[in-house]
Amino acid sequence: MTDNSPPWLDQIAWTDDGLVPAIAQDAATGEVLMLAWMNRESLALTVREQKAIYWSRSRGRLWRKGEESGHEQVLKDLRLDCDNDVVLLKVEQKGGIACHTGRRSCFYQKLRNDAWQAVEPVLKDPKAIYRKG
Repeated sequence: MTDNSPPWLDQIAWTDDGLVPAIAQDAATGEVLMLAWMNRESLALTVREQKAIYWSRSRGRLWRKGEESGHEQVLKDLRLDCDNDVVLLKVEQKGGIACHTGRRSCFYQKLRNDAWQAVEPVLKDPKAIYRKG
């Protein structure tokens, strides 16, 4: 995708392994939903398809948010930070769940009394969201 990639991709300060952190934020409420990684291909596809597509470091492949769960993220706005090294996706979160734990946001743990505690409810059991195998 490098030969025909849009020129705006060259303005991004990619990591040495060709990635950029991507924050997904609810476009309506401003709530931070998750952080993931994108490569040139996933970011270009996200803009083209208007749906969040990330690079899964653990799977070593493109990951279309919601491909298994149905919890897609529809792109509403895309921003680049002042250092050109973080992208912000303002999204409409389909199904109201962004986290693989079945919660609205991946940021559901809060530091209390020197321990991380879950402070957001599980909206749907992950076993009911994701298929096995």
